[in-house]
Amino acid sequence: MDSAKVSVKDLENFIVEAMHRYGIHEEDAHVSANILVTTDTWGVHTHGTRQLRPLLKNFPIKRLDSEATSEVIREGVAWAMVDGHHSMPFVSAQRAMELAIQKAKAAGIGYVSVIHTSHFGAAGYYATLAAEQGMIGMAMCNADPNMVIPGARGKVLGTNPIAYAVPAGQNKPVFFDIATSAAAANKIIRAKLLGQSIPEGWLVNAEGEPTTDPSGFPESGALMPMAAHKGYGFALLVEVLAGVMTGAALTKEQPSWVPDIPGNPPGFTNQGQMFIAIDAGAMISPEIFDQRMDWLVDYIHDAPKAKGSERIYLPGEMEWEKREQALANGMILPSDVVDSLRGLAHDVGIKTLPFEMVTDN
Repeated sequence: MDSAKVSVKDLENFIVEAMHRYGIHEEDAHVSANILVTTDTWGVHTHGTRQLRPLLKNFPIKRLDSEATSEVIREGVAWAMVDGHHSMPFVSAQRAMELAIQKAKAAGIGYVSVIHTSHFGAAGYYATLAAEQGMIGMAMCNADPNMVIPGARGKVLGTNPIAYAVPAGQNKPVFFDIATSAAAANKIIRAKLLGQSIPEGWLVNAEGEPTTDPSGFPESGALMPMAAHKGYGFALLVEVLAGVMTGAALTKEQPSWVPDIPGNPPGFTNQGQMFIAIDAGAMISPEIFDQRMDWLVDYIHDAPKAKGSERIYLPGEMEWEKREQALANGMILPSDVVDSLRGLAHDVGIKTLPFEMVTDN
């Protein structure tokens, strides 16, 4: 199977051009391309440019609107509620986090929710926007049901991802981005496309029995929650904060953002998204916060290592290192990402792809 090497700039230019041909405005296309390509540079290819093709299919069938813009519909000093109006979801999400940061600068903390929106990619991207401004950031969203819960059979809750990012003094921000399921749905679908089995503990079949065969998903079966009841508990929290509090669709009322999944109900996706920024420097001085974070990072790095371990990583360190390498030397896109981008190029009539093909061993 063929992977491809590509420069960050060339990939962004290709993604922007593809969005132009779907009628996405210049600014929205550049914001969206940066989010998706940044995610690829982290090595998180399940949530990078691979996801653009299925998302763009929502525009011709009017599930998303390239002319729409998100709008603040209610707000207070430290909070706001935003209606995405089914505009480009990456853009409404970034604007929401930027608004949360503004609120935090004024009030010490900012909470901003978004409704009438769709898939926003990697939650961790938005959390890091706050960390870049010296703030603690959190991002989460509810999603269409794909996950079983203890004692049930079939899909009950979404994978409901949650992410945080923390500025870390002299170090790169610590950031952590997880689905509350044992694995993200896109990892299961990627394994299915590649004809691979999956680890035990990720999936149950239609009868609720654990399976390593992803071939029936997402039409049947369900993801398992991470850490059993613990993942279930966090998924429910996200459903409350991003769904119940926002007025977004809840659980079985939520269609999938992928329009051509068999059995997907018609109508708009109405995910709820929630963004929090906390200005730690408003509570203790920024200098003291940085010093304490530097101490904590050093403490983690210097912990006694297990036999055979050469290094202890904090959350996000691997991703930052991959990004530095990608910016300097380009990156290798896995074969399933390449196939998705080839399909996107075919959809919009782009004949030249910016890839250097690499044969996998």
